[in-house]
Amino acid sequence: MDTTSRFWDRTAPKYARMPIADEAAYQRKLEITRGYFRPDMELLELGCGTGSTAVTHAPHVRHITAIDFSRALLDIAEERARAAGVENITFLEADINAYGAPDERYDMVLAMSVLHLMKHPEEAIGRVHGMLKPGGYFVSSTACLGDTTLRLMKYIAPIGKALGKLPQLTVFTDSKLVSMVERQGFAIRHHWQPGRMAAVFIVAQKA
Repeated sequence: MDTTSRFWDRTAPKYARMPIADEAAYQRKLEITRGYFRPDMELLELGCGTGSTAVTHAPHVRHITAIDFSRALLDIAEERARAAGVENITFLEADINAYGAPDERYDMVLAMSVLHLMKHPEEAIGRVHGMLKPGGYFVSSTACLGDTTLRLMKYIAPIGKALGKLPQLTVFTDSKLVSMVERQGFAIRHHWQPGRMAAVFIVAQKA
């Protein structure tokens, strides 16, 4: 287990109790995402965390595969799904860099609050492109710390990670994020940032 997995396993109970920072924005993102749903869709969620988004979306699609590399977070997610009576989610302990999905397997891939936690986000976006069917959607919400007063985290984060106090954290700007998505073969269909310090929400489509 690497230091990032240990970090999330250790902080899972506290993370699960944390309120959503902007509930209205989160609900709006869910609503926009559901606007692209069809009942027969097969979804993949990367870094599903405690499962809240997957559980909310599950009644509107055929099936969701939700992966995370933290077993502790997945335990919480599975309990939330059971409590909600949701049975069409498969939770898997896996990392995007090792997850062996067949090409053109999914209709939509979700990456909510996860790209900035990856060491090589553009490589992950490229893998997502391969997993999607033609015309499939990539939906993400990403903290673009390079556009905020937290941009100096790019110097602090490696130290915090080495000490086990912070997870993997990659600092980039909104424009850099858009460039990464477009370079990997996506067309941006929706781009929204509810506030200057807020996460950037993107719906992108595979050609």
